[in-house]
Amino acid sequence: MPSLNKVTIIGNVGNEPEMRFTPNGKPVTSFSVATNWVYTSPEGERRQETEWFNVVAWNRLAEQCNQFLGKGRLVYAEGRIHTRNWEGQDGQPHSKIEVIANRVIFLDRRGAAVLAEEKADDAAVLPEEKADDDAVLPEEKADDTAVLPEEKTDDAGVAEMEPEDLPF
Repeated sequence: MPSLNKVTIIGNVGNEPEMRFTPNGKPVTSFSVATNWVYTSPEGERRQETEWFNVVAWNRLAEQCNQFLGKGRLVYAEGRIHTRNWEGQDGQPHSKIEVIANRVIFLDRRGAAVLAEEKADDAAVLPEEKADDDAVLPEEKADDTAVLPEEKTDDAGVAEMEPEDLPF
């Protein structure tokens, strides 16, 4: 029977990305993303709820996220949900739900390039390190820098998004 494990989030990076390396030398970057849901209560009061997601990127995507993302930046992240379980030093079991990213798009001015994890060539790749689908890399110029889309701003200096800029 077919199944699907895919998540897409657009929100603001909540902390500076943290890059580490596995014992095999593979880079992994973790960061949090906050999404907001604004609604009107039955009493007519406008309310906002924030949901936090822990995002993990591997390999080249991890390096790019560490280089270009920062706290407060608007980001699109796509990947799969993964529950990580471990036992703490006190012997208590712990678990953490994470989004294992296979695609990241920087949506604000400083980095609007599309990033995707490259498929690993190693035969001994852990499941968390595998890309789930084909990667879409940014267009590159001869000097290997990513081509970023032109950005329009309104009178307040806030970036405007064109419909063709939406990732879906």
